[in-house]
Amino acid sequence: MLYMILGEDAPDSLPVRRATRAAHLAYLQPLIDGKRLFAAGPRPRVDAPDPGDAGFHGSLIIAEFPSLADAQAWAADDPYVHAGVFSRTTVQPYLKVLP
Repeated sequence: MLYMILGEDAPDSLPVRRATRAAHLAYLQPLIDGKRLFAAGPRPRVDAPDPGDAGFHGSLIIAEFPSLADAQAWAADDPYVHAGVFSRTTVQPYLKVLP
């Protein structure tokens, strides 16, 4: 089943996000390798591909996991969570309908 993981950035976390990005991307790699990653990316605070110092609202990941508990455990171990980039993480089932 697919699950949506919505991370919400803590205030003033952009420097930590930048410093932790490589670890976060490495954490996603097993999902990519296992063809379990449907979509992933940041949510910019401004309408631009590179928000610069405006930063991000957070990130969205949609990936396949065996269960909600597995998705929650994976999300809790994300380097962005450990570093304090995300102040809140929501994990919910996701059903792809279109296209």
